[in-house]
Formats: sequence, C-alpha cells, structure tokens
Amino acid sequence: MLMPKKVKYRKRQKGRMRGTAYRGSTISFGTFALQAIEPALVTQRQIEAARVALTRHVKRKGKVWLRIFPDKPVSKKPLETRMGKGKGSPELWVARVKKGRILYEMEGVTEELAREALLLASHKLSVATRFITKK
Repeated sequence: MLMPKKVKYRKRQKGRMRGTAYRGSTISFGTFALQAIEPALVTQRQIEAARVALTRHVKRKGKVWLRIFPDKPVSKKPLETRMGKGKGSPELWVARVKKGRILYEMEGVTEELAREALLLASHKLSVATRFITKK
C-alpha cells in the first residue's frame, strides 16, 4: 500500500479542500488522463484498486503515471469507546484531491482503450472524474 516513509506529525487536523487545484491540473507525462471534477479524500486502497484495474484492462501495455499520493493520516477511535480520552490512533492514509487535479495519466495505447481503462479506474474512486486528452 502507498504511504509515506516518515512524517513530521503522526496526527493531523481534518481541514477543508476549498477552491481548485492550480498545481497538478495539466497533463504532464502521458497523452490521456483522468481528472477530478470535485474535491474529495481518496484512500490508499482506492488509489491502488484503480491502478490495478487500469493496468489489467490495458494488459500491461503502454505506460501509466500516478499523480496523487496519500500523505495525510486519518485517525479513528475504536468502536464502542466513550467520548474524551484524546484523539484516536492513525488508521489509514488519504490523498487530498481538489477539483481539477489529474489523478492518472496514460500513453502508448489507443484512445478507445484508454477511455475504457480510465472509466474502469474511475469506478474504484470516491471522486467524480472526467477523461481528458493532451491538446
């Protein structure tokens, strides 16, 4: 699973994801891409499941780039625990995805195949996406 090797602080505040992404919002490496059209938190499991679906559909042809990384810890308190007694321990890692952020990029396959593969990958994610091509 994807997660950082080391972080400065173990627990982080929730925060908000307002506005649009001004970094990582253009296609940099490939020809086809999957772009987020709403803000969301994408878990490490969702990122990996989408990547696996993508590479399996294209039968490992072409090249795929991941443009997001889960660097934010999300903490949870154990079930049936009373309120208080501090914040829970970190449970999972998420990537903050703003509107307009590129999630995956591809090249080396036809547009129809890339569209199908990226559609399959988008079903694994908790964020609304769209297919875009490099101009």
